[in-house]
Amino acid sequence: MKGQNRFRKEDEGPRFNEQIRVPEVRVVGDNVPEQKIYPTAQALKMAQDLELDLVEIVPNATPPVCRIVDYQKYLYQQKKKAKEMKANAAKTEIKELRFGPQTDEHDFQFKLNHAKNFLKDGCKVKAFVFFKGRSILFSEQGEKLLLRFALELEEFGKAEKMPLLEGKRMSMIIAPIKKK
Repeated sequence: MKGQNRFRKEDEGPRFNEQIRVPEVRVVGDNVPEQKIYPTAQALKMAQDLELDLVEIVPNATPPVCRIVDYQKYLYQQKKKAKEMKANAAKTEIKELRFGPQTDEHDFQFKLNHAKNFLKDGCKVKAFVFFKGRSILFSEQGEKLLLRFALELEEFGKAEKMPLLEGKRMSMIIAPIKKK
């Protein structure tokens, strides 16, 4: 074994056939006459008789759980399942809206309309008030502005995070309401 790595890498996939080195395994699946614990040698013989592979599907169990299947087909199905899970995962986009502590009514309404559209599209909205220089003295005014913003968007989204002052920024996150 000189020059070969004797240790398995985790991303190589499940162990199969002769790679399974435990004394006994629990064999499950459609091809098995009786689902029970078999000596590994007997389980391998059963798989060879069916011209299939013995694949370890739950290695952490005691004893490990194995299935008699075609190994390449099993790998293909696992990759396909992982790809579907990734495609179905929720992808949320966060849109940011920036306010000043003295934002006037027209600008507020303009940004409010944008936020409504973002929430309708399923995006989260991160609204923040940016304080420059001495305007940090108006932090309570910025908080009122953000709370009013959340109140106006109540039918489109729910405040996920209340206004929080971080340095010179006060921010809050509004998540869209799930439609039934």
